[in-house]
Amino acid sequence: MRAVQISTLDGPDAVEVVDLPDPGADDQIAIDVRAAGVAFPELLQTRGLYQMKPDLPFVPGAEVAGVVTRAPEGSDLSPGDRVASLCMLGGFAEKVLARPDLTFRLPDDVGFEEGAAFLFNYCTAYFALIERGGLRAGESVLVHGAAGGIGTASIQVAKAFGAGRVVAVVSTEAKGEIARQAGADEVVFVDGFRDDVGRSIDVVVDPVGGDRFTDSLRVLREEGRLLVIGFTAGDIPVVKVNRLLLNNVSVVGVGWGAYALRRPGHIRTEWEALEPHLRSGALTPVIGGTYPLSEASAALTALDTRQVTGKVILIP
Repeated sequence: MRAVQISTLDGPDAVEVVDLPDPGADDQIAIDVRAAGVAFPELLQTRGLYQMKPDLPFVPGAEVAGVVTRAPEGSDLSPGDRVASLCMLGGFAEKVLARPDLTFRLPDDVGFEEGAAFLFNYCTAYFALIERGGLRAGESVLVHGAAGGIGTASIQVAKAFGAGRVVAVVSTEAKGEIARQAGADEVVFVDGFRDDVGRSIDVVVDPVGGDRFTDSLRVLREEGRLLVIGFTAGDIPVVKVNRLLLNNVSVVGVGWGAYALRRPGHIRTEWEALEPHLRSGALTPVIGGTYPLSEASAALTALDTRQVTGKVILIP
């Protein structure tokens, strides 16, 4: 099979496409990969900067959609089933193995590209807004990085689970249009977002970090929550805790992957909460670009240079 391999830690330009034996293990689901999601962790892995550091060489790719070719006895899947799966490694390939408990049957009218774009971003958004943020019906939500994969997922999850108003923060008008198409009620620009929204927000979703953090605290209503998902801006902000005390607001850490994977069945519970909204179309992943497997380096570079809106997909 053809696969993308990281053999040196020299960044996205150094990944290469190689021929490898088909993977085999009787206790796992075997999947013919039709689409693979590309995410920030894979970019970090090309430089050895992600917390998961497999021995070199290895095939990256944590999220796929495809067709089951073999399923172990006792699983609820069969050959021919269309699935989305968190394979964790090995997804940038024509074939992959995945755990049965992290592989889920796709609704018939959901495409493979959307399936490969779903689990990481939408489970993270659900974990952030519902499980960690305690989103209540009618509350207002502000989403930073609103045209990205996490951002568009957060807009849609907030709306699907009862938010009354969703404000998207973007850097350009083009990105604002992506956020509107994802379902945002309002779009504001990064520069001056605090003045634009005032103190009117119940929940802030922040996958960006950097110098906007303090103004994010300032837009929170009393008992508001700022959800810290990541630091794509590069800088890790520091919070002066007197701001939390004086305004009765909270900063909430959102570390979905490690938390969910340590708890058997947790991701399936999230899938079961999200799947009806995926089936209805309320949750529709935004695909920011598709690349053939041979152009994996270009796909990762697009992430690296922030050219991406929505989710980037590899097609084997």
